Amino acid sequence: MNIEELRDHCLEKPGATEGFPFGEDTLVFKVGGKIFLITGLQEGDRFNVKCDPELAVELRERYTEVQPGYHMNKKMWNTVFMNGSLTHKQLLEMVDHSYDLVFKSLPKKTQAEITGLNE
Repeated sequence: MNIEELRDHCLEKPGATEGFPFGEDTLVFKVGGKIFLITGLQEGDRFNVKCDPELAVELRERYTEVQPGYHMNKKMWNTVFMNGSLTHKQLLEMVDHSYDLVFKSLPKKTQAEITGLNE
């Protein structure tokens, strides 16, 4: 997977936005104002995603391409390298998992606004 495919996948998510809050070199994707993915444009071969803490440890033990989140809370964030043995599907699943974790942490009202379902 390349950076363009990663960007396209992130922006397909309901309510996803992109921006550069940390400078022109760091692309950040958010939902409901909360970050679910960060990637550096200089490297272009890795991204940081949020992860369930137990799953984060499991993924790090299983794959050398998954490391504790660089410049992030190491318990809940992984840095994932896209140039190894992880499949396209596995990479997308990690992005989806991060988005889902962040989305589910949003207030119900915000979730409803994003999905278009008003209570």
